[in-house]
Formats: sequence, structure tokens, C-alpha cells
Amino acid sequence: MDWFAGKDGRIAYIAEGEGEPVLLIHGFASNARTNWRDTGWMRFLAGHGFRAIAPDNRGHGHSDKFYDPEAYTGPAMAEDALRLLDHLEIAKADAVGYSMGARIAAFLALAHPERVRAAVFAGLGANMIHGMRDPRPIAAALLADDVAEVTEPQARAFRAFADRTKSDRRALAACIMASPERAPDQELGRLSVPVLVAVGTEDTMAGPAQPLADAIPGAEALDIPGRDHMKAVGDRALMEGVLEFLKRKR
Repeated sequence: MDWFAGKDGRIAYIAEGEGEPVLLIHGFASNARTNWRDTGWMRFLAGHGFRAIAPDNRGHGHSDKFYDPEAYTGPAMAEDALRLLDHLEIAKADAVGYSMGARIAAFLALAHPERVRAAVFAGLGANMIHGMRDPRPIAAALLADDVAEVTEPQARAFRAFADRTKSDRRALAACIMASPERAPDQELGRLSVPVLVAVGTEDTMAGPAQPLADAIPGAEALDIPGRDHMKAVGDRALMEGVLEFLKRKR
């Protein structure tokens, strides 16, 4: 992996392919390799003439870790994404985010629309506006000494995922406590870049795609049939839908 100076520390990233840049921003408890390389996204985009660039968000993967929830606000994490574009001397890129990454992409597009050609908010629909569920059970699950102590199904799933990705669970607990921060619909209403909202039809964590698309001028909604939050990210229908959208918005 390569590194650059983020807003507050070192951020790791991977890149693949040549062509128009696409910034890929992963979800909570994941990392660039798990979210984008292992699912085939980077190879897929590179094979269609794009340069896929995927950072490890702060607190994740090989990037620097922080233990205060205030370090994980949407604007702070979006600033890391902006600095990666600066580091690579990229004037403008498409921004594709999944789940927490979609929220980061939204804050990036709101603060720096001149740097975002088009944005894809995947794995996060209406709950970008309404806010996510209470994060405390997930934080407690991440900090538990033994996963056997965790009984709440969704919290247990995140703990198991964090263990599988060998994550710093204390950093993730701080991050999840910041994640309820929502993007107000009146703010999203001033987005000036083309937006696609893509969510699995069984994704109760994200909320449906259409209400979020309705809050953003000119935004489009894409439903991923039969997929929940964990399974939608690598679905071929999502990849093909994003590719078609990015090519159409060039």
C-alpha cells in the first residue's frame, strides 16, 4: 500500500488501472482491500478504463487510529478523501461510497463540489437523512472481551466482521459512536453533482434508496434485488449499475 498525509495522520490507499479516476470509499469496519479489491470492484473498474483509488479510512485498515469519536465526523473523514485527491494531483474524480463511505462521499460533494464529477451513495439510503440506529450496542460488542458475550444479532455481526478483518476494535468503537451523524435533507438539497443512490432491497440498515434520491435534485435510485447490507456490495447488478451511471455522466 501507499500512504499520504491525511487531515490528522497517515492514510493508506491502493490504486489500480489507468484512466478517469474513481475514488472508492469503504464502509464501517471494512478496509480498501476487503470492500473494493476482494469483491472485484477495482478489477472491474480498471477493466472498463477507470483508475480505481481506494483509501483505508482513518481508524481502519493500515491508516492511523484515533480513539475519540470527534475524530470521525463526516467532514473530517471527507477532508482525508480530499487530501488524497490533492496528493495524487487529481483535479476531479467520481466518488463512490458504500455505507459509511456513502456518508463521507456526501460530505465531500457538499464541501467540494468542484472536485467531484459524480457521486454514488451505495449501501445507504433514507437513513442518511434520518440517522442510523443507536450505535451503543455495536460499540459495546466491539469492546467486549469475548464475542460470546454479544447477543444482539446486528452487533454480533459487526463484531465478527471486525475480528475477521483484524481491525482495531477500540478505534472502530469510537468511529461507530460518531456514525449517527446524519446529512440533513436541506443540505443534500443543494448538492450540485450527479448522484446515484443504490441500495439492496433487503437492506434494513440503510433504508430504501428512493427517499434519499428524492431529497437530492436530479438524483437517481437503483434497487439491488434481494440483497441485504452485507451482500449488496459485491453484487454484479450494483457494479453494472454504477458503471452505466458513471459512463453516462461523463
